[in-house]
Amino acid sequence: MLLRDIAHARTGDKGNRSTLSVIAYDAKHYPLLEKLLTPERVKVHYQGIVQGSVERYCLPQLGALNFVLNGSLGGGVTRSLALDAHGKCLASGLLAMVLSDSGSAP
Repeated sequence: MLLRDIAHARTGDKGNRSTLSVIAYDAKHYPLLEKLLTPERVKVHYQGIVQGSVERYCLPQLGALNFVLNGSLGGGVTRSLALDAHGKCLASGLLAMVLSDSGSAP
């Protein structure tokens, strides 16, 4: 199953940091998101893009996880040479993640 099958995402950009919220379509899927979308797994998913730490904030009352991707915008939105490595593009990439409980990152 792909992450996009059970959740959608919202994003924001500020400086050299992108924030990414993953929101379950149905509250029953939130525990699975919380279990499988660890900061470490998200960092591996964005290997080569996120140069800093990945912080995760759990929002169970909203059925959402918020990730702060430090050092993810090539020096900042206005300084980046990438065509569109900003939040919306990063969110789309995360939603393509295959969810599995195998214990290993994709």
